[in-house]
Amino acid sequence: MFRFESLEIWRLAIEYGEDLYKVADSLPSRELYGLGSQLRRVAVSISSNIAEGSGSASVADFGNFLNISIESVLESASQLEFALLRGYISREDKTRLYEKAEKIVRKIRSFKRSLTDR
Repeated sequence: MFRFESLEIWRLAIEYGEDLYKVADSLPSRELYGLGSQLRRVAVSISSNIAEGSGSASVADFGNFLNISIESVLESASQLEFALLRGYISREDKTRLYEKAEKIVRKIRSFKRSLTDR
């Protein structure tokens, strides 16, 4: 087992990424290379940066990867707002996903602080 596989933040990122893929898959075909592509890219980026960072040689490097993960979560929140405005997702779905995004950001920030407290 790799180190990242035991991290709660990685598991949450994988689940959230799956949710984002479901949204991307439900978009109209005209969004395949637009919003759909952006959602898929960010969905993979969140967990990938946690995984990649876990192999870093230093806490500072790992922290940089965690920052990128947070940035990707924030990017996804913006994309979900756009999907809502275009009528591609419901307000309820946007709210549910936004709450997951907030939780992931809080957990990543908390985890990052725990690394520097060691």
